[in-house]
Amino acid sequence: MARLLLIVFLGWLVGCGDAPPANEQTDASRKAVTGLKDVAPFPIGGAVSIRKLAGDTALRAIVTTEFSSLTSTNDMKMYSIAAREGQLDFARADSTVAFAEANGMRMFGHALVWHYGLPEYITSKDRAGMEAFLTEYIDTVVTHFRGRVDGWDVVNEVFDTRGGELRATPFYTAMGEDYIELAFRTAHAADPQAKLFINDFGTERDTSKLNALVDLVVRMRQTGVPIHGIGFQWHQQMRDDTAVIRQTLRRAAATGLLLHISELDLIFNTHNDAAGGGVEEISRMTPELLAAQADRYETLARIYRQEVPAPQRYGITFWDFTDRDTWIRGFFDMNDWPTLYDDDLQPKPAYDGFRRGLEER
Repeated sequence: MARLLLIVFLGWLVGCGDAPPANEQTDASRKAVTGLKDVAPFPIGGAVSIRKLAGDTALRAIVTTEFSSLTSTNDMKMYSIAAREGQLDFARADSTVAFAEANGMRMFGHALVWHYGLPEYITSKDRAGMEAFLTEYIDTVVTHFRGRVDGWDVVNEVFDTRGGELRATPFYTAMGEDYIELAFRTAHAADPQAKLFINDFGTERDTSKLNALVDLVVRMRQTGVPIHGIGFQWHQQMRDDTAVIRQTLRRAAATGLLLHISELDLIFNTHNDAAGGGVEEISRMTPELLAAQADRYETLARIYRQEVPAPQRYGITFWDFTDRDTWIRGFFDMNDWPTLYDDDLQPKPAYDGFRRGLEER
């Protein structure tokens, strides 16, 4: 019996010698629960639907662990808040802002003025009616969230899908280019502390569109229009040229404005930017494709870090961050896997790649 007790005691000593010190166990535990926000030198955001968050604990866990900034996918858009004439509905937007505040996250407002999905009572206005509506709407919405929303996409997608012409939206048809200036000045008057952005897509692969966007911003700022930043949606395709992407950020950074990657995802298949315009060339994922996506996500994070001076980094926001919830599949009518998390809300190699891109070397 004495020999048995001695063997047990010696085994316990050996086991204790193999165990890591208490402080190493603590560090390992801490590392396991750190998210992208903890390794990034700038805000990392996710776009969410408050209805999905309310009933999905797994989704909430991702949001609160990984992100320091929040954007509402649809609930702060004009067609959601002003669906009925003479009545503004802030219920879902208020819930989203409250969730961000409860979890210590920056709230970003998207978007005050966008042409998509508007009710007819807005689209049919003449110049005087449109000017009055935009002034009252923007003032009311921004005042409602004053001090609680850090920044706004004031105008969204003002340029045509390709090239440098302004899009013939109901706002442009009624007021011409003046609606853009009106929107920024009204938003700034309602909340002078909010950072105000112009946001668009495709500029990382369309030089004409990029030039028009930068020229518009520079020209308006010269006349005192309070534009503080440029948003790049970055709904990127795997085949996009990283050299052009890099040059886009370099050109925009030269303005001295804040730069926000506002709607990032990374698409395998192709599309023509129109609803239903997807071309499904890839029908299933392979380890090789997932590894290539991880490498591209790492590269994109590094390009942003390398080309955007620290004071101008407003951050990177993912537009849907799970393949289960991605807008790409429904809008373009094609299957794809463009995000950091798979359909089961598990992190993909893309997550690790993006995280590597955030970390200093």
